[in-house]
Amino acid sequence: MTTSAPILIFDLETQLLSDDVGGWSNIAKMKLACAVTYNLTSGEFNDYLESDVEKLLADLRAASLVVGFNVRRFDYEVLRPYASKPLQLPTLDMLENLYQTLGFRLSLDSVAAATLGRSKSADGVQAVHWFKTGQTQKLLDYCRQDVQVTRELYDYGKQHKHLKYRDKFGRLKQVAVKW
Repeated sequence: MTTSAPILIFDLETQLLSDDVGGWSNIAKMKLACAVTYNLTSGEFNDYLESDVEKLLADLRAASLVVGFNVRRFDYEVLRPYASKPLQLPTLDMLENLYQTLGFRLSLDSVAAATLGRSKSADGVQAVHWFKTGQTQKLLDYCRQDVQVTRELYDYGKQHKHLKYRDKFGRLKQVAVKW
């Protein structure tokens, strides 16, 4: 019996903030704190710390599709210094998809709030604080929650062919998605 390559929902958190590395043009210097994947086939989460980065890269490369939010511009850039070759992965970057349609960027939190009716539990600044203070489980739990939200948005978009957001006037809007 052959098993097909999994679809992985993916997110990571960093050790450093953009201010710590000289700005957003230096994302590759932010260093991996942790990552989480969710396998849509098996229903299993996998947690990774910086020491597990080789396993993370192998798992991402083995996937039939990697689904995330801003993964091409951020997560893959964070992983670039750890990879022996460029990360050329079959990817559905939901933010990229939304940007191509709308012409502007939305946050994961804003799309989750409008579409799912709930917000994220924290943010990247808090995540870096947890890393720096050795609160690894809180960090992993937060990253896992982001992966869960991303999975729910992916599932919602697949089923309904749109996601929701609020415009600058607070009006609820829909944006078509193609996945």
